[in-house]
Amino acid sequence: MNQTVTKTIAWGAFVLGVWQAQAQDVKTPYPSMAPLDQYMIADREAEIALARTAAPPSISRDANVMVLGSHGYETAVEGKNGFVCMVERAWMNPFDSPEFWNPKNRSPICLNPPAARTVLPITLMRTKLVLAGKSKEEVKESVKTAIEKKELPALEAGAMSYMMSKDAYLTDKGGHNMAHLMFYMPLGTVWGANLVDSSNNVSEPFPGSPLLLAPTYKGNPEPIDMFLMGTGVWSDGTAAPM
Repeated sequence: MNQTVTKTIAWGAFVLGVWQAQAQDVKTPYPSMAPLDQYMIADREAEIALARTAAPPSISRDANVMVLGSHGYETAVEGKNGFVCMVERAWMNPFDSPEFWNPKNRSPICLNPPAARTVLPITLMRTKLVLAGKSKEEVKESVKTAIEKKELPALEAGAMSYMMSKDAYLTDKGGHNMAHLMFYMPLGTVWGANLVDSSNNVSEPFPGSPLLLAPTYKGNPEPIDMFLMGTGVWSDGTAAPM
């Protein structure tokens, strides 16, 4: 009898352990960084082409283009209009995002000159730290320290970017993509925007507003609010779902 009870308890503990592990996997599908090669795009020309799809050709064809190398982003094409196009990876998500280490993420973006001067340095710093093997917590703390020491530039007025690529993979959730513009503002800016959380769920305190307040930055630690506005078209001019 006691032996039967002991086996039953042991089996129950095993099943509970498996269930908890599965629940944890569902909650945090990407608990740590994947091997570096999963984040890389092997064909350099393919990465350049993908980066350019972030904005209409009238902008992207004359932009600087950066590609991801083994130690950080490198300039692959010298442009002439002050814009910078690149393919961001998942570590530009909020630090509490369940997809922070998602190796499938490919986020083409073209930053205008003010954003290239004052937002791009954040991307470059996060990326360099990640590729140096730093943990998520170490990356966050390093960025926070750099902001406190004024080692990163203050946000410049008029900073914005294009994310209009139909070939992007922004999230595992839903349709994976959204054609939009992004506007970078000082922390605490009030624009009547609906809210996106770190799991890409949307709440609507302002029904009908075309603006979304992204969860990235928001003082955690970067003192920036980033607003999203859907464009309704991809960078090639074809209709995009809203």
